[in-house]
Amino acid sequence: MRIDAGRKPGWEKLGAFCRHVDVDIPGAADGPLAGLTFAAKDLFDVAGHPTGAGNPAWLSSHPVATRTAKAVQMMLDAGARLVGKTITDELAFSINGQNAHYGTPLNPKAPQRIPGGSSSGSASAVAGGAVPMALGTDTGGSVRVPASFCGILGFRPTHGSVPLDGVALLAPSFDTVGWFAPDADLLERLGRVLLDLKEEGGRPRNILLVEDAFALTDPPVRQALGPAIDAVTAALGSPRDVTLSGGGLNEGWLDAFRTLQMREVWSTHGAWITGHRPLFGPGVAERFQVASTVTEAAAAQADNFRRRMTEQMDSLLCNGDLLLMPTSPTVAPLKDTPQGEMDQFRARVMSMTCVAGLARLPQVSIPAAEVDGCPVGLSLVARRGGDAMLLAAAKLAAAALQGA
Repeated sequence: MRIDAGRKPGWEKLGAFCRHVDVDIPGAADGPLAGLTFAAKDLFDVAGHPTGAGNPAWLSSHPVATRTAKAVQMMLDAGARLVGKTITDELAFSINGQNAHYGTPLNPKAPQRIPGGSSSGSASAVAGGAVPMALGTDTGGSVRVPASFCGILGFRPTHGSVPLDGVALLAPSFDTVGWFAPDADLLERLGRVLLDLKEEGGRPRNILLVEDAFALTDPPVRQALGPAIDAVTAALGSPRDVTLSGGGLNEGWLDAFRTLQMREVWSTHGAWITGHRPLFGPGVAERFQVASTVTEAAAAQADNFRRRMTEQMDSLLCNGDLLLMPTSPTVAPLKDTPQGEMDQFRARVMSMTCVAGLARLPQVSIPAAEVDGCPVGLSLVARRGGDAMLLAAAKLAAAALQGA
C-alpha cells in the first residue's frame, strides 16, 4: 500500500509534510535502520521529485531532482523507508518555523507556540509520532532549536562530516546535515549510519558550564535546568565553569556569525533572488536584503574572529571535555508574537547557537526540563570530530535525566 505522507490519517493535524510532493521509497531489505520510517526536510533532493526549499518560486524555477541526496540515500541503504518530505522555513533562512506560504507545523508539545526552524516540519513529525526519525539541516541552529522547543533530541554533527551532496545550501561553511529522534539510542543508531562510525565513543573528561550562555538565559529556564545540570554532570564528569567571551556571546560571537552567514547567503542565493524576485514572508525578506549589503571587508574581519575562536575552542576541548549550555535562552515564543519581538528572540537564541556554528563543532540538544508546560533543551558540545563521544555522552545524559 502506498503511503501518502500528506494525507495519512492523523498526520494532517501536524501540518509537517509538504503537499507538493508525494514520496514513498522503501529502503534496503536489511540494515541497521531496517523496519524504520523517516522523513526529510524539503531541502534534500529525492530523484524523480521536486525540491521546494520552502518557497513556491524556488519550486517552480528548479527542475525535478535527478539524483537523491547522499544523506537520504545512506538512510535508504541502511534499510529505512522514506515516507515524506517536510516543511522548511523559506530557503532555511529562519529560526522560527513559520512559513508564510505553507503554514506553521504544529509544535506537539506546546501547540500555541512556534516549533522552531528551519527544520520545523521534521521536528514536528518526530515529536508528533508520525515518524521515529527525520533529517534536517542546521546552519545557525535549525535542528538544535526545534529539538529543544518540541521536546525531542536533535544532533548537529561536526561541519563537513555528513555529505551535503544534493542538499539546497544556505551558507556552506556553516551548513550541516542534522537529525532528530525521540530517544538517545535511536539518535546514536542513526548517527552511526550517517557518520559511518565503527567504534564506540569514549567518555568525556570534564563538563564545562558555559557561564556566558547561562547569563543570557531567562531566569525560569535557568532555574528549571538546575536539577538537569546536576544529573548530567554527575553522570558524565566533573563540572567547572568557563567563559567563552569577555564581551558576551551576544557581541563578538554573534556579530561574526551574522556577518559571515549573511555574506555566504547572498553569495549562494543573490543571483537567483535578483533574477526571479521571489515573494518572501515577514522577516525573511528583510534578512535577504541585509545579506545583500555585507561587504568583503566586513566578512574578512569576521573571518579573522572566527579563526581565533576556532583555535580557542580547539584548545579548550582538545582533551575530551564537553561544553554544557542551554540550547535556547527561552521557551518557544507564542505563534502571534510581534515581528519585532521575534527579531529580538532570534538574536538571543543565535547568540548561543553561533558557538558551534562558528567553530564547526558538533552539538546535541536533549530534552531536560519544562517551563510552564513548554520543553526546554540542554546541550552538550564536543570538539571537532568528537561526534562519537558526543553521541555516547547523549545516551548517558538522557538516561540520567530520565532517572532524575
